[in-house]
Amino acid sequence: MEKDLQRLLRRYYQYLKLEKAFSPNTIDAYQRDLDKFLIFLRDEGLDVLTVKLEDMHAFSSLMMDVGINPTSLSRILSGVRSFYHFLLLEDVISVDPTELLDFPKKRRQLPDVLTVEEVDAIESVIDLSAAEGHRNRAIIEVLFSCGLRVSELCNLKMSDLYLDEHFIKVEGKGSKQRLVPISEKAINELHLWFDDRCRVKIKEGYEDYVFVSQARKKNLSRIMVFHMIKEYVEKAGIRKTVSPHTFRHSFATSLLEGGANLRAIQAMLGHESIGTTEIYMHIDMTHLRQEVLEHHPRNKKTTSA
Repeated sequence: MEKDLQRLLRRYYQYLKLEKAFSPNTIDAYQRDLDKFLIFLRDEGLDVLTVKLEDMHAFSSLMMDVGINPTSLSRILSGVRSFYHFLLLEDVISVDPTELLDFPKKRRQLPDVLTVEEVDAIESVIDLSAAEGHRNRAIIEVLFSCGLRVSELCNLKMSDLYLDEHFIKVEGKGSKQRLVPISEKAINELHLWFDDRCRVKIKEGYEDYVFVSQARKKNLSRIMVFHMIKEYVEKAGIRKTVSPHTFRHSFATSLLEGGANLRAIQAMLGHESIGTTEIYMHIDMTHLRQEVLEHHPRNKKTTSA
């Protein structure tokens, strides 16, 4: 039976890789989450092919009892559901035990966003006389102007830049590619960085990466970008919780407030589902509510004559 399960798992991970086109990191995450479920089945003496809905409820309850938060539990259950969906497609099972499974309610938190003035303040504290100064300002401007994930930024290639056409090509989740417009300011910052970049002796095999480390001579890691942004945010005196992803949220919110429609924002962010993009509608509604409270004549306080 164990050999049969291992054979099914190998086929499932091949399915995620070849048919779903998931990245190795995503597949590893699915595997870790599914392992939690398989350990539960082993401990309870249950067969993966005869699991019932009540077994799924028991697993969900156990995860909550050991302190798994609703967001993480939803992700784990989503991974388990994906596995059973595969088994159903392959005719290994005839009934999906996860079909009627309720996912835990998640409280949707709106992320912090930065104003244009705050982005300018962060850029203003960068020491442009330092070897990495122009590079770091270009990083912040590209994050804010293009709405990239930090992994997309770190993997951006010179051959992906079409600056004369004001576009860059981005490889997102699942190796899906998209074209994203890039602002004139971001292009100018990139050219200033390129003047410095040509003096870096880049390691063989890394010559095509846009953002490289002066010390490591190869492309930047995500953690390096995190630390760099944290340092500049503190220097700029900004009290918000800011990460590379904050610039992505700020990009999307600015577009929505400027009148862009959700479908256009979805395409530029590389979201597979419009539901993911709709969080920015909630942010914008908060902004609009404040505008109404401050500026609508029915909300203005009257002054006595």
